[in-house]
Order: sequence, then C-alpha cells, then structure tokens
Amino acid sequence: MNVFDFLTMIGGLCLFLFGMNVMGESLERRAGSKLSAVLSKLTSNKLAGFLTGLGVTAVIQSSSATTVMVVGFVNSGLMTLRQSINVIMGANVGTTVTAWILSLSGIDSGNFVVSLFKPTSFTPVLALIGVILYMFTKDSKKKDVGTIFLGFATLMFGMDTMSGAVEGLRHVPAFQNLFVAFENPLLGMLAGAILTAIIQSSSASVGILQALAATGAVSYGSAIPIIMGQNIGTCVTALLSSIGANKNAKRAAVVHLSFNVIGTIVWLSAFWIVKELVTIPLLGDSATFMGIAVAHSAFNILCTILLLPLAGLLEKIANAIIPDSKTQEELVMLDERLLTTPPIALERCRMLTVEMAETAVASLRDGLAALTEYTEALAEKIREAEDKTDRYEDVLGSYLVKLSSLQIGAADSAEAAMLLRLIGDFERISDHSVNLLESAEEMRAKEIAFSDAGKAELATLCCAVDEILGMSFKAFSEGDIKAAALVEPLEQVIDELKEKLRTRHIKRMQQGDCSIEAGFVWSDLLTNLERTSDHCSNIAACVIDAKHNDLNIHESIRAMRSGNADFDREYKMYSEKFAI
Repeated sequence: MNVFDFLTMIGGLCLFLFGMNVMGESLERRAGSKLSAVLSKLTSNKLAGFLTGLGVTAVIQSSSATTVMVVGFVNSGLMTLRQSINVIMGANVGTTVTAWILSLSGIDSGNFVVSLFKPTSFTPVLALIGVILYMFTKDSKKKDVGTIFLGFATLMFGMDTMSGAVEGLRHVPAFQNLFVAFENPLLGMLAGAILTAIIQSSSASVGILQALAATGAVSYGSAIPIIMGQNIGTCVTALLSSIGANKNAKRAAVVHLSFNVIGTIVWLSAFWIVKELVTIPLLGDSATFMGIAVAHSAFNILCTILLLPLAGLLEKIANAIIPDSKTQEELVMLDERLLTTPPIALERCRMLTVEMAETAVASLRDGLAALTEYTEALAEKIREAEDKTDRYEDVLGSYLVKLSSLQIGAADSAEAAMLLRLIGDFERISDHSVNLLESAEEMRAKEIAFSDAGKAELATLCCAVDEILGMSFKAFSEGDIKAAALVEPLEQVIDELKEKLRTRHIKRMQQGDCSIEAGFVWSDLLTNLERTSDHCSNIAACVIDAKHNDLNIHESIRAMRSGNADFDREYKMYSEKFAI
C-alpha cells in the first residue's frame, strides 16, 4: 500500500462519514412529523418503548442521535427515566440496520439479477435521481428525498473507495499481525471502543470494519470483540450531551453506558470462555461484509434479551451513580439537545405554546372575575400567571429563532413563524388580565361603582370576550379551522359593543348617573377588553393562514369580512346574542 492508496483510503473514509451524516440529517427532516407522533404516544410499556427506539434509530440511522434525543426528552420532562431505558435498548438494535445496508457492498456474483443489488450497480441511478430532485425541484420534501439519495450514494461510493484502497494491505505482514493481536478479546474490545469514541458513531465504525474486511485479514475471532467494543464507544456521544443536564438526563446517559458495558462484559466473557474451551473453525475464517452485519445484530439482540427484563436494575444503578441532591432541580422547558432533531424541537415548542395559551386564557378569565369577585388570592394568581407567560415568551422566542436558523422544511418553517407570532399575542392577553386587575383594585381603593345599567352592559361585553377567548384557544390548540372562522365575526361585534358602551357611558355621565372617575376606569376596561379580542383575532387568522402556508394575517382578515356569506350570518347571530 503506497501513499496514494493511503490518500485514497482517507478520501473514501471522508466521503463515507459525510454521506452517512447527510443521509441521517435528511432522514430526520423527512420523517420528523412521524417521529413526533411516535414519541408522543410513547408509554411505559417495555415492548412499546423498545420498538420505538428500534424504529426511530432504523429511520434516522444513528443510535447516537436517538440517545441524545432521549437525554433531551428526559431533561425536558417529556420522558421518564424508566421509559428512556426501553428506548435506549431499542436504539442499540435499530442501529444494526446500517451494517445490513452496507453489507450489500459484499455481493459478488456473476448473476445479472443478483448483481443489480450491489450498490455500485444502483447507486449511480440513485445519485442521478437525487441530483434531479435536489437541483430542479422547489418542494422541500422532494429536496429532502433527493438529499437522502445523494447521501446514500456518497456513503456507498466512499465505502467502495475505502475497500478498494485497503485491498493492498492483505499482503502487508504488519497489518495482518495487527488483526491477529485483536483476536485477544480484551484488545479487540478496546480497539473498537476507542475508534467509535473518536468518530462517535457505531454505525460508521462497523462500516469501517466491513471495509477493512475486504482485505481478508480480519477474522471473525478479531471482528467480534471489536464489534462488542464499538457498543461501548458509542456511549461517548450521550455522555457528552448530558453535561449540564438535570440528574434524570444524566441518569439516562448512564443507563446507556451501563447497558452496553454490562452486555459487553457478559458476552465478551462468554465468548472468551467458549473460545478457550472449544475450537471453533469459523473464528479463524476471514470475516465478510454480511458476517459482520450478522455478528453486530446478534450481539445487540443478545444484550437486549439479557437486560430488557432487568430495566429496573439499570435504573437503580443509574440512581446510585447519580444520587438525588437535597436541592430540587428546576425543570428545563426547552432543551438545546432537541435542536439536533428540529421536527421534535418544534413539536416541543408547540406543546409549550399551548401551555402558555392555557395560562394566558385562564389569567384573562381571572381578570374578568376580579371585576366582580376580587380577592387577594385571585390578584396574586393573576400576577403570577403574567410572570409565567413572560417567561414562556422569553424562552420560546429565543429558542424558535435558533430553530428557524436551522435547515428545516417549509412546513416546519411556517409553523415556527406562526408560533413566534402567537407567543406575542398570548403574552399581551396576560398583560391585559393584569390591567383588568388594576382597574378592579382602583375601583376598590377609590370606592368607584358603576350604575346598574353600566354593570349589565359590562357583563355582556365580558361574556362576549370570554367566548372569543375560548374559540381562539380551541382554534390554536386543536387546529380547528371552523372555530377560527367564528372568531372574526365576534371580534367585529365586540368592536361595536365597545363603541356603544363608550357612547352610553358618556350619556350617563352627562345625566349625572356616573362620575368622571368612573368614566376613566370604564374607558380603560373597554380598551383592554377590545384589545384582547384583537389578539384573539390575530390568533385565529394565524391558524387559518398556517393551513395555507401563508402568514398574511391582515389580508386574511379582510378576505373574511368582504362579501362572505358565512361571516355575515355569524356576525348577525353574535349581534343578536350579545345585544344590549
């Protein structure tokens, strides 16, 4: 092997790692919404969690990425430590899919049909399709599919390049002696662990091992311990990602390490004992692409069979290594680790925005209640809710900006933009709840009271605002277009109610039925209630626009009001319902 072969090998390795990374990221984007649905239905059932981890990893082709996601979920409170254990075990089995795909490179047959399954036969076609989809289509989903094909073609080309470059090593004694040394199970395990820890991908390190197997110098006796060590090395990624996380997230990373270390110790010991007691001719044979894939899958399945019933023991080990502290940890609302999988991060943002909306709506309703049923406890509750929504806005706003800067699909980008708009409306609604509270406190302090007619009119307006709040929240939280369409006619009715109530109150002041001071408070109340309905209108318009991937809110509102028979009918219904 000369210097040019070495450079070719390095180039092939770079293409292989790059292709695997590109393909994995594109698969995550393309399957993002489905991953969100799968993970949202996750239960504590062992089999469900195991199959979830297996399926997600098989899709995104990286157990490290799945485990990092799991650490983020546990850190954010989306998943319990016990649930994470089952998912991590499934991820270890799911990652073996990559080795089976790469084993196609080892197909060697003169049969035309069989040769079609060899990557060098079909990857050029995939690369051509990928280039066409990536360069000549505008649809983000088609571009992602094109990138998947290009990534796959690149990694398979890199694999083929590596295999060709290292073939000359079969005649190098030093290289042969190296793999003879790795037949010592402990040395082989350490070599696999170190290599995988460096490149942080067991799938990639297995692929490199398969490429080296093309030399014929890698026996099954040396390959099997290396494969076992690779499972330990891949834990480095999860351990690094847990730095700065809460205790349960760190425990999830420890569970991943414990699972692989215990499994490796048990099965490496069994392998060593059997090897010493019994002569197995297969161990001296040269490993093949397919043989390495079989060994990789068999080892991970055996580890799962051994430890799946012992999930409780792994949890106890993690709790012992990372004990509870006396101070209670604050739950992380949004974890930076989730940004490695943008669709999952976006789903978490949506969940938090729904929580924010619930808080804002409840706070505004408490503000309405404070006008007639004021208590100190209610006042404190409203102010705490307003502080909470402020925090939601700060956390979600900065996180969504980071998320929007990543490479995400058009639909995800539109939803991120919608959430950025909505959090401002929800925060302002909670501000109006505090304004209503302050008006109630002013009335109590100055002993201001409205006339009976004024109270009845205000009660009607408050009922209308309460209804529009409920509809706008339903429209957003459930994506209910019908509820969203009802918001704008009611908002126009509230606008007109505000003007009628202002005019009538002026007449009462002129007649001496209400004081000037009451008039100031009355004006503040009307303004806050009318502006609350404006924010509800914005929310509904955002929901409608999001369905059409267009955030032109003002244009949507104008379209709803002009020449719309449904709008006119609903407007008439609300005018009669809230007539004064």
